[in-house]
Amino acid sequence: MDKQVKYEEAMRQLEVIVTKIENNELDIDELTTQLKKAKELISLCKEKLVKTDEELKRILEE
Repeated sequence: MDKQVKYEEAMRQLEVIVTKIENNELDIDELTTQLKKAKELISLCKEKLVKTDEELKRILEE
């Protein structure tokens, strides 16, 4: 997954994947691929949130 993807873009991509899953728009092959992509996007978002939280705590401690 490209680490340069912004948080908002990753969330938008996740929303698209979830909508397609909820609407049964994916065949079994696409479902597997999209679930793998969703897992990567979730990891990326979590990483960005943790990093931001750490930076905010550091700034507030100064």
